Amino acid sequence: MKKLRTNKGFTLVELLIVMVILGLLASVVAPRMFSKVSTAREGTAKAQMQVLSTALDSYRLDIGYYPKELNELLQSNHQMWDGPYFPKQIPNDPWGNPYSYKAISEDGTEKFELKSLGRDGKPGGEGEDADVEL
Repeated sequence: MKKLRTNKGFTLVELLIVMVILGLLASVVAPRMFSKVSTAREGTAKAQMQVLSTALDSYRLDIGYYPKELNELLQSNHQMWDGPYFPKQIPNDPWGNPYSYKAISEDGTEKFELKSLGRDGKPGGEGEDADVEL
């Protein structure tokens, strides 16, 4: 009795066809996915700034003015301080840079400026390098 020889595996041509198909799919899908990443980072920055804004407002209600630095939300020697006003360390923005914060007092009103300087960490810019403001 003769043994039948069965080939297991794929031919080189079949593997090349699969690789070409995967390459075409990646070239179509990848740009769309990377654009979603930058949009997600901007959304994350806005959400984090909103939480920081709420903590800053709570600080102002207790103390009477906004803190000079964001770290005062975590620890302060002021006698009216009733914090911490933020549950953990002040986060960096989604690009790994610290948030830009400045307390402003003009015409008897207290306000603040809070923003992310984007991917490059410098004021201005376009695309992912653009500033994200609350």
